[in-house]
Amino acid sequence: MTKPVPPDVVERAAKLRQLIDDYRYHYHVLDESTMSEAAADSLKHELSQLEERYPELITPDSPTQRVAGKALDAFAKVTHRTPMVSLADVFDETEVAAWIERMKKVAADIDEEFLCDIKMDGLACALTYQDGVLTQAVTRGDSKIGEDVTQNVRTISNVPLRLRANQKYAHFLRGRTEIRGEIVMFKDDFEALNAERAAAGEPLFKNPRNLAAGTIRQLDPKLVAARPLRFIGYDMLRDELADTPTIAYGYQVMSELGIATSRLTEVARGLSDVMSYINHLDTVRGSLKFNTDGAVIKLNDRQKFAELGVVGKTPRAAVAYKFAAEEATTVVEDIVISIGRTGAATPVAVFQPVQLAGTTVQHASLHNADEIARLDVRRGDTVIIYKAGDIIPQVQAVLTELRPDDARAIDYQKELARQYPELEFVRPEGEAVYRVKGLNGPLILKRGLRHFASKGALDIDTLGEKNVEAIVDAGLVHDLADIYTLTKDDVLGLERFADISAGKLIDAIARKKQPPLEKFVYGLGIRHVGAQTAIDLAKHFQSLDKIAAATLDQLSQVDGVGEVVAESIVAWFADGDNQTMLQKFADLGVRPQFTQKTGRLAGKHFVVTGTLETMSRDQAADAIRALGGTFQTAVGKDTDYLVAGGKVGASKLKKAEAYGTKVIDEQALLALLST
Repeated sequence: MTKPVPPDVVERAAKLRQLIDDYRYHYHVLDESTMSEAAADSLKHELSQLEERYPELITPDSPTQRVAGKALDAFAKVTHRTPMVSLADVFDETEVAAWIERMKKVAADIDEEFLCDIKMDGLACALTYQDGVLTQAVTRGDSKIGEDVTQNVRTISNVPLRLRANQKYAHFLRGRTEIRGEIVMFKDDFEALNAERAAAGEPLFKNPRNLAAGTIRQLDPKLVAARPLRFIGYDMLRDELADTPTIAYGYQVMSELGIATSRLTEVARGLSDVMSYINHLDTVRGSLKFNTDGAVIKLNDRQKFAELGVVGKTPRAAVAYKFAAEEATTVVEDIVISIGRTGAATPVAVFQPVQLAGTTVQHASLHNADEIARLDVRRGDTVIIYKAGDIIPQVQAVLTELRPDDARAIDYQKELARQYPELEFVRPEGEAVYRVKGLNGPLILKRGLRHFASKGALDIDTLGEKNVEAIVDAGLVHDLADIYTLTKDDVLGLERFADISAGKLIDAIARKKQPPLEKFVYGLGIRHVGAQTAIDLAKHFQSLDKIAAATLDQLSQVDGVGEVVAESIVAWFADGDNQTMLQKFADLGVRPQFTQKTGRLAGKHFVVTGTLETMSRDQAADAIRALGGTFQTAVGKDTDYLVAGGKVGASKLKKAEAYGTKVIDEQALLALLST
């Protein structure tokens, strides 16, 4: 029996359909952009995943089931003889391989030869030549019906009004020839046009694609002629399929007849060649004359292409490979606050992991309280995030149309009090950020470095309180990682050090370049992460990178990690200063190591109460952990042993009795450790 679709999923799908349809109307009909194409693709991808999971959500008017766009009444409407269908998107090599396999299931004898071309960011248009003379130009429209923009296209300088005479291809100058392509504006031309408008005090155009689309649909051809548009062909259609046996042959004929092409096409044999083309294009696309967001891959054999037909609204024998988007949509799961090395409180949006510019992103800085108010971002909101180059991801906008009914505005001061009840914050006059009252950068660094070097953490010999004070006050270190840049000569310049003591400190630091993972994590000083929690994190994730990339849900699966601790961990790793410091550690050769503990106490949980005679509580904890045991601070249902020393706490004994925990003395513990 099929499970009913959850009501919140039904509501989400309906809102997605409405928002995508609104975007497509503005984009394809009015030539206005309410969001980037990448953001719209991200929303459509989310909707398609929902419909794949719950097919009963699919409606005839869903954006995933039709090609968007409608012809405006201002131009004559023309029905395409062959629909200008859209292509299905693929995003990685696995999806390209799956597409090839789907074709082979339908036609096992296909030759894996493909025509690859750049996917141009312009306005799709079909030019009809009758006996070699341009007779009509029609926009793509809704794929079946477009707009007659012939008069405007005739003004584009690189569109031949008559195809170039060519003896070898003379038969293409007889009968009907349809050339399909994109009307684009080169980036240099766009920038020059905007420079002229800036000098004249006129508003600037947003991007080349919107300008090209808006220009070609102007009613006055003189205005069109004044703007530097170009037509780039990507396909040729003839009444007889045999006239163009392959897609690549069509490109060759177009060039010979005077139609400009991208000059970036390549015939690829098999998946490996296709991906080589795509990877090369990805590296050079920034230097191309026109904008692109991917590549088009088509089965080269036109007869097989036709036989494979159309599935849904897309041809089975062609796909559009989309490069990693620099914009995407996701849902904000939480807003946490990170305290940086200067004491500044920085809010961070934590969201469902999403692919952005080739990497998985799950948080973005919200900078300060003013930015939260400006965006009006709330938990549960769907947001557009962006990433340009190597910068930290940012929240661009909130899609309020998808906001849940129970989403509440963020009161920043209340959030500070909730997340850091033991601290007091002030917002200095003239500043945008809140800071911890009574703390400054050097004081925070000294505390952090003392903890990092302490016995419970990295246990760096000779780096005690006095030496920490000395190197920080001298400006030799600015974060924890900087201790690994210290040289003997640096330290010899300080009052406290002579040749031997300076050498000992440098050697002690160098010996800690491969610390145990749990010690390193504890040493970072992440709020709420004590020694045992650090051990639990290390056991669960087994690498620093995996801990850093963990989501709130993944962290909550670790024993002893609840919502508050998970929020604190995510906030720490989301902080820009901390990310820079971790990269510095890596660059300096600091490699935390995970070692699976398999001692005889593995699986046993211990709590120590009262005073021990032969060792400190920390020493007892280290001894238990060294044999694979777990040291706990409080008695719980899973506690196996309560070690009772002197001055035993009555509450722990009572809990031990309630949970059936075995109570042992110090001698019994020593026996367990030495057995």
